Amino acid sequence: MQAREGDVRPVMRREDVMLRGGHRGVPHTADLRVEAWAPTREECLAQAVRAVCESFLDLTGAVGVRWRDVIVRTDRDEDVLAALLEEILYRLDTEGEVPVEVEPVLVADGLCVRLRMADIDSLPLTGAVPKAVTLHELRFGPGPEGWTCAVTLDV
Repeated sequence: MQAREGDVRPVMRREDVMLRGGHRGVPHTADLRVEAWAPTREECLAQAVRAVCESFLDLTGAVGVRWRDVIVRTDRDEDVLAALLEEILYRLDTEGEVPVEVEPVLVADGLCVRLRMADIDSLPLTGAVPKAVTLHELRFGPGPEGWTCAVTLDV
């Protein structure tokens, strides 16, 4: 397709992507690997949760039916990420629910994450359901352009 005079095509710059945050799946042998990024630690955690859930479900039009609050108390950022994702997998396994909205908030003794949950049976399955978070090559931390994380999950 050829551009016509007067056509303006926005250029997506790296700093624009970091300001909004995002996530993606990364090819990995026999497991699931996701990466997430955002300007803040809390939004990066939310993006990581979305990445994991979207790896095996179609969340288009998903409707949350209840709120769950999760408190994460740990010192290392990598441990916060692993603990939050383990909680997501636990609720998936025991309650049959997944978060469709994620609202992490710093509190005095850790992190409170409000999760708007949907019943998994109401959503189309699109991939293998993760079973556990691995600590292999787990990373989560600040950088010059915001926060990034990467995590591998067993499927």
